Amino acid sequence: MKDFSPLEKKLGLKFKNKDFLIQAFCHRSYLNENPDFYLKHNERLEFLGDAVLELIVTEYLYQKYPEKSEGELTNWRAALVNAKVLGELAKDLDFSNFLLLSRGETKELGKARQYILANTFEALIGAIYLDQGLDVCQKFIKKYSITKLPEIIKKGLFKDAKSRFQEEAQERVGITPSYKVLEEWGPDHARHFIIGVFLNNTLVAQGEGSSKQEAEETAAKSGLEVKNW
Repeated sequence: MKDFSPLEKKLGLKFKNKDFLIQAFCHRSYLNENPDFYLKHNERLEFLGDAVLELIVTEYLYQKYPEKSEGELTNWRAALVNAKVLGELAKDLDFSNFLLLSRGETKELGKARQYILANTFEALIGAIYLDQGLDVCQKFIKKYSITKLPEIIKKGLFKDAKSRFQEEAQERVGITPSYKVLEEWGPDHARHFIIGVFLNNTLVAQGEGSSKQEAEETAAKSGLEVKNW
């Protein structure tokens, strides 16, 4: 069994019931290979932690920015609690060293690992809530999650990908992006689209979705990654 005390020390936490902490790091795949493990996987803790995180972030934004509209606050909150931001936070805090995974999942890196890390971050918040209550959760979230807000606002990370791609394209290369349907299939009630995002006549990236809007958003997201914007 891994020793979680270095992680507690790093995070400034002291769990009364260590099982909450261990369970937060226990991925479903670990139990497939270790069916006799004495704890369950972390998905219920993640469910709880997700709600606690959203509540604390919402209250913070509500109190701190009384002049901002509900729409703006919703966008900021979404940017703070999305999987990419949480995954990066968990990575920076070395959560990977404490994950309980199957041998197969241990080799999985990239997006799959990022989602596991993000879910673990939420599960840890659920564990802190059960072990130490809302006040300690609030301190933890303010210390680690909410400190990302200035960067999110400064870089416009709260905007949808299409808006960001358009702003970047106009600023960097003086071109307004265009979107074209490359493929579509399926019956009317279940259409599927592949849409390309173009700068002039150059295809930058493409995205897939069950609506044109979803496919365009996915294409813009890929475009930002391809261009490293």
